[in-house]
Amino acid sequence: MRVQSLRLAAAAAAAAALLAAAPAVLSTTPTTGRPGSPVAPGREGSVRAADLLAKLGGCAAVSNGRYRSDDGTRAGIPVCGTPGAVFWEADMDIDCDGRPGPLCNSRTDPLFSESTAFQQSDGRCLSAETLPYIVVPAPSDIWNYRDHGIEPGSVAAVIYQDRVQYAVVGDTGPQDIIGEASYATAAALGIRPDPRGGGTPSGVTYIVFKNSRVSPIEDHAAAVAAGERLARRLLDGG
Repeated sequence: MRVQSLRLAAAAAAAAALLAAAPAVLSTTPTTGRPGSPVAPGREGSVRAADLLAKLGGCAAVSNGRYRSDDGTRAGIPVCGTPGAVFWEADMDIDCDGRPGPLCNSRTDPLFSESTAFQQSDGRCLSAETLPYIVVPAPSDIWNYRDHGIEPGSVAAVIYQDRVQYAVVGDTGPQDIIGEASYATAAALGIRPDPRGGGTPSGVTYIVFKNSRVSPIEDHAAAVAAGERLARRLLDGG
């Protein structure tokens, strides 16, 4: 988890070095779905982003207040609800925390932490560079994810432009900030995954399906299968 503030100009030079390493993930062969397999950019499943967004319609807020997209910005993002899911539209900051690897470590990310709020089945922290996961705000008076059937490993559909990427709830962030996902999630959506200056300032929709826990949390193939089924249920009105 991280608190994003206004980017420092000095980060630009360091970001170039990380971008040089990024193709190692972006050019990998498509994931086989095995736990820990790298995720390459592309579409998962057959549910269309436009159909999901059209089905969500307007926002019936389930949060008691609104979130900031970054530290110091205006609080204007509600968490919305449907009978089977919650969702929000925000930016995407890059979470590079968890098990260190060649792309996520203290050298590539000055805010790097070797811990994630939730762990995989062997007790180790998650790998942000290989596992697509999203970050939910820590419980607060604004909103408590636990009250809506959301838990570690809950399945999410993350939408950016015309792409749908399935992920799991894998980490928690600040109580008043929303809009963050792992390096692997960003890379799979075609979003620049650089933790120093990557991400995107807007246009990302996060849908989290209620009562949809994947176990083990690191099984991305299971998240994709469950996500596709739940997305189709949402389209059918369930």
